[in-house]
Amino acid sequence: VSVEAALIAHHGQVFSIERDLDSLPLLEANVAQWGSENIHIVAGEAPAVLKELPAPDSVFVGGSGGNLSEILEYANTRLNPGGSIVVNLAVLERTQEAYRLLKKLGLATELTQVTSARGKEMPDGALRLESLNPVFIVSARLGN
Repeated sequence: VSVEAALIAHHGQVFSIERDLDSLPLLEANVAQWGSENIHIVAGEAPAVLKELPAPDSVFVGGSGGNLSEILEYANTRLNPGGSIVVNLAVLERTQEAYRLLKKLGLATELTQVTSARGKEMPDGALRLESLNPVFIVSARLGN
């Protein structure tokens, strides 16, 4: 996500926060291979490390380490006018938590479910689609 965001926001800066130190080498390798000069990798856990970063125009949460409410509340206090927060989730309860909290914070909030399927070849050569778990995307925008 960081690499894609950096390509889209090529005039801006992307701060990729990674709390799992074992995952840092993979993130660094991906950024080195696919990224651009505007990605900054930050080792640490949100929301604590957010205090060190500039106020964001957009925040993407792909994992929260159990700190979802704290991350969203803090991100909302720092978000630039017109900014957005996007949260990807796999668990319905956390999806509801994120949606309700962002609405309560006064952001224009939307929920999207994305589903996909992977093709699996059957013994007779026929192709069958196996459903994968859905992903929920909660997006919210702060007014100007």
